[in-house]
Amino acid sequence: MGERLRKLDIRLAESRSATLFQLATELPAAVLARILGIDITVAVNWQRAAAGDWAAYAADVSQRTKERPAP
Repeated sequence: MGERLRKLDIRLAESRSATLFQLATELPAAVLARILGIDITVAVNWQRAAAGDWAAYAADVSQRTKERPAP
């Protein structure tokens, strides 16, 4: 299968890295580690490399909630 993908110019290592970076920006490190079965420190490193700052995200969401009037 790998050979067939290479013939189509699909690079497995590059695709894997891109997918991990995308997941690291969308998921907290603890969730990423559990889903992928990797150590939490590895997940944190992936998240930092992908600039997925969940502390900033949580702060932003909390500010948006405060700014909206109650229904």
